Amino acid sequence: MHIVIVDSSRVILKVVAGMLEPRGHVVTQFTDSAEALAYVTDNPRVRALITSLEVRPIGGLELCWSARLLAEASRPLSIIVMSSVRNARNLSEALDSGADDFIDKPPGAEELQARLRAAERLTSLQSELIRLAETDPLTGLLNRRAFLLRSREAAGRAGSFGRLSAVLLDIDHFKRINDEYGHDVGDTAIKAVTGLIAQEGIAGRLGGEEFALVLPGRNLTEAEAAANRLRLNAADLRIRSPRGPVRLTCSFGVSEWGEGETVEGLLKRADIALYEAKNGGRNRVVSATNELVLARAG
Repeated sequence: MHIVIVDSSRVILKVVAGMLEPRGHVVTQFTDSAEALAYVTDNPRVRALITSLEVRPIGGLELCWSARLLAEASRPLSIIVMSSVRNARNLSEALDSGADDFIDKPPGAEELQARLRAAERLTSLQSELIRLAETDPLTGLLNRRAFLLRSREAAGRAGSFGRLSAVLLDIDHFKRINDEYGHDVGDTAIKAVTGLIAQEGIAGRLGGEEFALVLPGRNLTEAEAAANRLRLNAADLRIRSPRGPVRLTCSFGVSEWGEGETVEGLLKRADIALYEAKNGGRNRVVSATNELVLARAG
């Protein structure tokens, strides 16, 4: 487990790390609580935060509160407070501030290991609950809600002038596949398309046979190239059925992030382009342009 320890004393840090590292834990140490919070924020693989109440510049209780807000943003994290003064007030304040556990400082080795085993059970359960809440059960892709959340986070990182593109796609004549070959074959087709897009970027299933990609760091030209490659790969798929291999194609709409954009606007323009791709004969890639958006809006 990746553990961050925060304490003003390097001696305490060394002692606690010495108990943990021989057990295979990855330990990152901080005397500065602001630096620790920034590190935990930027490293979602951190699964436990152990902090003293007596830390600076962010106090221990505030650090607990800030870290708990991170955990509420869909990431597993166990927070353990340690203090050399154990009393009812310190304990209640720590728990009310978002801590999961409270131990003496310096902790005993056996007690610390037991607390961390409990933390591992907690974060494993949190991870599974998050997975169930965010994942489409058929494909394993992000569901609509989780996809929009991750896309907004990517847009926030891109800023007003960053490179970011969106691709919307769906399977052409999917109802016909279901009607002619059955829903089991239709589900297999959906999973086959999922296999093509799952590693492309932020990938989600919006519903039925419709999928979405947000591609951080890629401009419109690069997104168009990715969409065309996916289109060709989809056309090469052969889906097994009792009546022989089933072929399919997909249509794509592409849009690029612009100044003052919202994720909803980015996806809406890709959706307009997808409509034009399907209306224009399917099995093609269409990119959103100002003229196209204005024409559809009219």
